[in-house]
Amino acid sequence: MQSKGFIRVITVLLVLVCLFYLSFSFVTNSVENDAAANAAKFAATEAAKINKDKASDAYRNAYDSIYDRAYARNLKDVGQEKVYMWYTYNQVREKQIGLGLDLKGGMTVTLQISVADIVRSKAQNPLDAKLNEALAFASQNAGDDFVGAFCKKYEELVPGVRLAQKFITVEGVNANDNNSKVEGILREKTRTDVSRSVNLLRERIDRFGVIAPNIKEMQREGQILMELPGVKEPERVYKLIQTSARLEFYATYDARNLQSAFMALSSEYASGKGNVATAPVKEETAPDVDAAPVAETAQPEAAAAVEETPAKAPEAAPAGKSLAEMIWSNDMMTLEGKDGKDVQVPAAQYVGGACIGVANESDTAAVNRIIRSAAAKRLLPTDLKCCWSVKGVDKKGVYFQLVALRTSNGEAALGDADMIDNASAELNQFSGSYEISMTMNNDAASKWAKLTRDNIGKQVAIVLDDQVYSFPTVNTAIEGGRSSITGNFTVEEANDLVNVLTGGGMSAGVSIVSHTEIGPSLGQQAIEAGIWSFVIALILLMIYMISFYGFAPAMVANMCLVLNLFFTLGILASFQAVLTLPGICGIVLSLGMAVDANVLIFERTKEELRAGKNVKAALADGYKNAFSAIFDSNLTSVITAIILMVYGTGLIKGFATTLLISIICSFFTAVFISRLVFEALLKKKERTYTFTTRFSRNFLTGTRVDFLGQTKKAWTVIAAITVVIIVSFFVRGINKGIDFSGGRNYVVQFDHAVKTDDITTKLMPMFPDASVSVITVDNDSRVRVSTNYKINDNSDNVDQEIMQKLYAGLKDELNGMSYDNFNVKDEHHGVVSSEMVGPSIADDMTRGAVWSVLLSLVAIALYILLRFRDFSFSMGALVSLAFTSFVIIGFYSLFWGVLPFSMEIDQQFIAAILTIIGYAINDTVVVFDRIREMVGLYPKQDRRDVINKSLNTTLTRTVMTSTTTVLVLFVIFLLGGETIRGFVFAMLFGVILGTLSTIYVATPVAYSMMRRKMAKKSK
Repeated sequence: MQSKGFIRVITVLLVLVCLFYLSFSFVTNSVENDAAANAAKFAATEAAKINKDKASDAYRNAYDSIYDRAYARNLKDVGQEKVYMWYTYNQVREKQIGLGLDLKGGMTVTLQISVADIVRSKAQNPLDAKLNEALAFASQNAGDDFVGAFCKKYEELVPGVRLAQKFITVEGVNANDNNSKVEGILREKTRTDVSRSVNLLRERIDRFGVIAPNIKEMQREGQILMELPGVKEPERVYKLIQTSARLEFYATYDARNLQSAFMALSSEYASGKGNVATAPVKEETAPDVDAAPVAETAQPEAAAAVEETPAKAPEAAPAGKSLAEMIWSNDMMTLEGKDGKDVQVPAAQYVGGACIGVANESDTAAVNRIIRSAAAKRLLPTDLKCCWSVKGVDKKGVYFQLVALRTSNGEAALGDADMIDNASAELNQFSGSYEISMTMNNDAASKWAKLTRDNIGKQVAIVLDDQVYSFPTVNTAIEGGRSSITGNFTVEEANDLVNVLTGGGMSAGVSIVSHTEIGPSLGQQAIEAGIWSFVIALILLMIYMISFYGFAPAMVANMCLVLNLFFTLGILASFQAVLTLPGICGIVLSLGMAVDANVLIFERTKEELRAGKNVKAALADGYKNAFSAIFDSNLTSVITAIILMVYGTGLIKGFATTLLISIICSFFTAVFISRLVFEALLKKKERTYTFTTRFSRNFLTGTRVDFLGQTKKAWTVIAAITVVIIVSFFVRGINKGIDFSGGRNYVVQFDHAVKTDDITTKLMPMFPDASVSVITVDNDSRVRVSTNYKINDNSDNVDQEIMQKLYAGLKDELNGMSYDNFNVKDEHHGVVSSEMVGPSIADDMTRGAVWSVLLSLVAIALYILLRFRDFSFSMGALVSLAFTSFVIIGFYSLFWGVLPFSMEIDQQFIAAILTIIGYAINDTVVVFDRIREMVGLYPKQDRRDVINKSLNTTLTRTVMTSTTTVLVLFVIFLLGGETIRGFVFAMLFGVILGTLSTIYVATPVAYSMMRRKMAKKSK
């Protein structure tokens, strides 16, 4: 082999580099273990002060809370300390191989920043009907270029429109600029605003205390992916990232001056003249209810205590209930008095100052519809804006205040962006709750002084994101820009609000289009499953190779497998990659595929030995003759891995990354390093290697199967399978996962075995007019519940509503578990993971999946055409791969709901299809390579005989490589965990099918086209 010295140098450098980067993971684990041990000691001591009974819920809750804070603080304290050579802990942590959320626990959130809001805010007239129609169109059809789609549609709606006139207020736009230039400026400004929003979100998450978050922009414009490991309070995160931080200060109305107008509106609504039903108003709901605040105007003795209660979804008001009955109700509210005892107070008695009325949360949607109706616009003052209090005023937090705000030209008296210089959470010594103290910038401070000076003796409302936090009475003008927000906040709520205010306001609305939450207990099980499947698969592979090729040759191949693993992990560490369960699956799968190269080399070497060559010459020719097939098969796998990386997201991208690196490493170790080892062994001593054992010596040697003669029978079977699958598509369809249909998945762990039919029966009434499916996961005590209930509902509390319905439906099976414990994902029972995919991202995933499969097929077909210079080979490969993909999808259509594991068509399934395409083409390439070689050696022999001979001579390799890959996949299928079982089954079935397809589809198609081409030449 040429360049031996170069290969040795590269190998040594690779080993040193991998050792260097892998060392960071060991150092990080050491530091984090020390931090965990110290946090555990501290938490145990502090929790014992609260409750000495370690078995009690009070002790456990206190311990968990204290431990989490102490652990985060310990790591923060050591962050800038040098812990390894000249690297600090923060630098070391960034260079380690991180664990994905499926292994570590945490949450993944995909956000959509409203690009339409950004563009609208830059228009001179944001209310322009045609502009908003174009924005609505772009929101639905833009893809990756929102601004381009918007401008094109706007020009269609308004022929001859000059965009410069519509966006003249945008910096850089001049009145004479053409539309193309304005479009470019808008695109650049939009990207800047999106990037600013990403930075704001990153700052908020950093202040929240998440360790090593991953926040990045995705390909679709305005879409952001957030991976947050270790998060145990997802509700706080959702609230944090969706808050736009639009802080405003309003003058207020005296509600007494509005009473007659609201009475008239109530009367008109009650008489049916209000035309409420036809008002084009989007329903709004009450804010999330966490605790009960009280405005400064309320009775001091009625200050409500903080009490966490699950919020219920607002429903339409009961039939016959008037507006007056809803906001001036005589319902009795439960408040907490000064002595701590409950006090019953009529809701109507709690009205005063700027508070128009108090309504139950179940009535807020109906009230919103009325005060936004055509009748309200006619009867109420034009400068009136009504907003709800951020929290309920009663002890249970179900009664909200409707506050009358006075606008100025439709805007707040004070509401500049980024007007807060500083904010902090402070404990109010009198109320015992936290409040927010703020300092404004100079410009805002002067406006705040004027606002308070003009409203002495009146109330001024402090409003954040259209929710009223407080509306105190102004006693004197406030100079210097100091103000505060009160609201009986807990320390967590106060800190989150400070985080949002100091980070600044978002430039556009933010919506959650998908999210996944995984508890740490589920992550630990995934780690164990991944490790066991990996170890057992590796051992079985090694034993299998020894039993087939003998100890010495097999140990060289096995050494390359281990070295391949070492290089793969080292390179992943150098890229600061994240290891996921599918990633581990990719590594294990690559081991099975890595054996393929060794098998090709050993089989070609055996052929040379049979031809009478000595071991050294046989090995040299074996490597030489096998190289082209190895190169082609690896390159086709690389093509599919790259396409997976481009179109895949999340865990699938992790799988593709590890698979790609493993393929490259396996090529290097099998082709170059193994040869160096063999040459070193043969140089020291004359050795005799037969590359066989007693078991394999005559395995499939001298076969003379007429494969092409079986074509008619094979294609009869293929036609029958095709018909059955097509019928199944029409009759049964396919079982789309939430990746492609949208919906929610909840994995629920019980403390006893349950039946999926019973669980389905209990849940169906809870989710009317929606699909509900339940499957067993891993064992009989764990199920996965899937539903598309309210998947198009984007209201803030819809996730909580669905979780409550899930709890209500399963309550009889939970043995007294409370709702709060049911929804804590670090518990060992209850919901241990959840996932939501909205319809918009589901559409994106569907398009991406279709394109990725089509591109893989076309790319591989083109490569085969370029490599073999024969359209026959290219068409044979394309038909074979298309048939293999078609049958796998059909098999899933036939047997979903029949086999005892998930058979959904989701992202993992598409990843399996693409991986099968890459793997199946390996076998096809090896066969076609041998056909090309044999045709060159025997150009005058009958083409049919040459092809049959080629198939027979590669049969041992075909069976061997398929068997090793099936062996690995079977181990993963049994031990790898439920989350990847459907994916692995598709791979397992696909490998077997792909092997048969090479013989009975690809080769006959290629032969048929060759025969036609030869027939044309003969004419």
